[in-house]
Amino acid sequence: MKRHIIKPRQNWQKKVEEIGFKYHTLDALYWDESAFYEFTANEVDTIEKATNELWEICLNAVQYVIDNRLYDKFHIPEWFIPHIEDSWNNDAPAIYGRFDFAFTNGIPKLLEFNADTPTSLFESSVVQWYWLQDYDQKSDQFNSIHEKLVDYWKYLKDYLYDYPLHFSAVKDCLEDLTTTEYMRDCAIQAGLETKFLYIDEIGWESMNSIFVDNEFNPIKNIFKLYPYEWLINEDFGKNILLDRNQTFWIEPSWKMLLSNKAILPILWKLNNGHENLLESYFEEDKHLAGYDYARKPLLSREGSNIQLMKDGTVISETSGEYGEEGFIYQKLCTLPEFDNNYPLIGSWVVGQESAGIGIRESDTLITDNSSRFVPHLFS
Repeated sequence: MKRHIIKPRQNWQKKVEEIGFKYHTLDALYWDESAFYEFTANEVDTIEKATNELWEICLNAVQYVIDNRLYDKFHIPEWFIPHIEDSWNNDAPAIYGRFDFAFTNGIPKLLEFNADTPTSLFESSVVQWYWLQDYDQKSDQFNSIHEKLVDYWKYLKDYLYDYPLHFSAVKDCLEDLTTTEYMRDCAIQAGLETKFLYIDEIGWESMNSIFVDNEFNPIKNIFKLYPYEWLINEDFGKNILLDRNQTFWIEPSWKMLLSNKAILPILWKLNNGHENLLESYFEEDKHLAGYDYARKPLLSREGSNIQLMKDGTVISETSGEYGEEGFIYQKLCTLPEFDNNYPLIGSWVVGQESAGIGIRESDTLITDNSSRFVPHLFS
């Protein structure tokens, strides 16, 4: 893995906006093509293998959590457990997820799994691919995300009700809107009838106990870029269990177990010593005494409220609104460093298979919402 400094394309802002990528510059530069990361084919194979293996052991971990009713570890309310178990027992399929890796000494180490509402999808799939076509068509890119998304939506046709597939995201978030509309475009390419509405436009018809859209049509299939832990903590979310249509939710609610960092100690317990996992526990003092570690809230997003400890000293820490739900402790594995740049590899699973990577780069050891997206290639 190497980092190369290059000259950005002329009028690159216009180029990315023409393909629908309009949040390339937020408070600071987000899309950064002044550099790229180069991998060898063997390194790509290593990341692909790790991704496929971790997906399988994650599925086994979901079954373990359900069999042993470990929901309290995840702070999941009792009333929602039947929905999770029904979605799992009915094999409700998941479309995508993103493993976040520290790639150190040639080995991908799992830091966390974004399993419910992962973003950076559009830039991983489309934007960096267009960059490669302009920069170096002779090289390749670990990226079959778009093809796999379209193919998996085709596969999902048999699971969906014979109704339109709704897509929903929060208002006033261009990144979430772009991700959702990109997913919707993939579904359209797969031949599905779709409709978009914002989360706050989802209605509840109490007389018939069904969800409806802003034209009062029933919602029977819906992709929502909105975390389950937010949804079930709102009064409106309780309607999910009252829904007479038994709406098909994508992602399915069993993905709550994988998107929660409580899954990390369970993965370690079930797969102790696996080379792609980091030693993780629910309590620091019992098992990590003498170790350097990362403390992470169960539901933290975008790098919030994370603390990195080394030799008894905090070496990096972020603020935020998480932590009341509890923490897990993970043996410290710092991101590799390239001239004060720290890359995190986001490795995508689409339709049960490894599909490609995107890289977020930070000036610090913790990747947060200000981290840049940097393209990659391999040769």
